[in-house]
Amino acid sequence: MRFFFFIIISLFVCTASFSQVAPFQDYSGYFNTFYKGNVRSLELQRINSFQAGDNLVAYIDNRGNFKVYNGETIEQISIQEVSFKNSDYLLAWKIGSGIFSYDHGVKKMLTAFGGDFIVTDSLIVFQDTRFKTLNVLYRGEIIQLMQQTGDMNMPESIGENIVAFRDNGDVYRVFWCGKLYELGGSSLEITFNSGTDIVCFNDAINKTFAVFDKGTFIDVESMYMKRYKAGRGFVVYEDNSGNLWKYQNGNKINLTDFCSGIWEVKDDLVIWNENALLYSIYMNEKVLISSYLPIRYSMKNKTFVYKNNIGGVNVFIDGKNTTLTNQIDNDFTIYGNSVLVELFNKSFLYFSEGKLIQN
Repeated sequence: MRFFFFIIISLFVCTASFSQVAPFQDYSGYFNTFYKGNVRSLELQRINSFQAGDNLVAYIDNRGNFKVYNGETIEQISIQEVSFKNSDYLLAWKIGSGIFSYDHGVKKMLTAFGGDFIVTDSLIVFQDTRFKTLNVLYRGEIIQLMQQTGDMNMPESIGENIVAFRDNGDVYRVFWCGKLYELGGSSLEITFNSGTDIVCFNDAINKTFAVFDKGTFIDVESMYMKRYKAGRGFVVYEDNSGNLWKYQNGNKINLTDFCSGIWEVKDDLVIWNENALLYSIYMNEKVLISSYLPIRYSMKNKTFVYKNNIGGVNVFIDGKNTTLTNQIDNDFTIYGNSVLVELFNKSFLYFSEGKLIQN
């Protein structure tokens, strides 16, 4: 078993358990958000488009102006045409070949020769085509990951605060907390899955299933695993016999020996099915979510929201199931650990901290 130890303090931005935003366009075309249990109007005219995370809403208004709402105030960013991406905390946009960022109210030009870019909760990964470099914005600092010699490509795997990629010469590296860690060189392809503070992969160098966990490379299993996914500080993997396992902080637990093949990991959540039963884990205990497989669901942070068996909407959070509505024509989105439900008549339900509010 391999261990590489590094003394380093994790500085990633944790996703809040609450959301500062929950934006929607009502039947009148007004652009609103739920704010402290009430509805706040952001725009009184129909907007062109928006993207929202837990704490940021970036949008193009009806005049083509690019704006951001940070949960308290609206700021106009540009009157030019932009393409933009945002996460729960960060925003990046492109004007021509220039890439710019918005990080907790601070605007910054990242490069005037931008290529592709990706935004996660703690990172903005972007290409600089002038020098053919791959870079990351982390805690306000631009750090070069590598200079590419051939065609420019984005990293193989990008998590909320971690990046796994293949450098020149087929050397595999991990970027975490402002530092680069070397896994080693291999001509064989390694497929990573990155979460928060952790990356899992079948290690082609040592022929094991391994993780990079908070600065340490660790062999978890002595052979390759069938499937694997990373969450917030943990990984879940399926072995060759179909058993489902969870690895966290050096410990392995068996989730099920009867997984029928459907399982997902996102942030703090893992869900799986056994025949027609859907399960999760809460406080290290196996918990039944539903006695049927939902036809549609979404999961984020510690919240699982899904269509119930009559077409309504249920939410599973903190080990408890709550029915939000049994109206069948609906849509839903998770912000933080709150749920926004759009009904057929363009009215909205907002479920937050155990309370259900309707606009």
